[in-house]
Amino acid sequence: MGKAILVVLDGLSYQVAEHALGHLQAHCMAGRGALYRLECELPALSRPLYECILTGVPPIESGIVHNDVVRLSTEHSIFHYARDAGLSTAAAAYHWVSELYNRAPFHAVRDRHSETPELPIQHGHFYYEDHYPDSHLFADAESLRLRHSPDFLLVHPMNIDDAGHKHGLDSSQYRNAARRADILLAEYLQRWLDDGYQVLVTADHGMNSDRSHNGLLPEERDVPLFALGSAFSLDPAARPEQIELCGTLCELLGVPHDKPLCQELLK
Repeated sequence: MGKAILVVLDGLSYQVAEHALGHLQAHCMAGRGALYRLECELPALSRPLYECILTGVPPIESGIVHNDVVRLSTEHSIFHYARDAGLSTAAAAYHWVSELYNRAPFHAVRDRHSETPELPIQHGHFYYEDHYPDSHLFADAESLRLRHSPDFLLVHPMNIDDAGHKHGLDSSQYRNAARRADILLAEYLQRWLDDGYQVLVTADHGMNSDRSHNGLLPEERDVPLFALGSAFSLDPAARPEQIELCGTLCELLGVPHDKPLCQELLK
């Protein structure tokens, strides 16, 4: 059984990720990681794509078709597979993730800090303001990792998306939010790798110049996928899809699953 960390940099378009994430690109240039371009499923909205990434089911099939569908998922997620196999799970994430897999609707006093072994996300810190600082979110995630040594950890900051909605794709604020996330990753990534974690860094959707996302423009749909860790092939010919992330992570964890996966990503 392996360990895995999934980082979802909310709202990060591939075209900005390609040039703004200098630390992750340094890993790639050193032969320690690989960058792939994913096309997100439709609609290019957050809650539907959290569900897609974490369950391998596209929104049109999951029924989570817009951001205001507030209910528990009816699908099996990475958290479910890991928990059912006796592994431990954790997430530092936006509260919609808690609503999908732990409890819905979200009540901050009850759900913001969760230590509930029977739930799919056993250890959680959940925030509910889009401007919640990424620095705090990464510290939340590392606190969970150090205290609980989870087999699967979701890290989900929101400041890139928040900057995009306020200033648009072609803005210094949006680009600098991506750069700040990369600097925060530089603080933690090597620690994770040294502790034996396989790390995937991706985004749910991108951003357009209208300060929104929901359509078919490449800047809205094209997102990055960085693969970092000893279990990855780093094959430049691999063509992973967003619906394959759940199954690929389950393979990394060594847990039974029935999801599609991208075998070419793995050794």
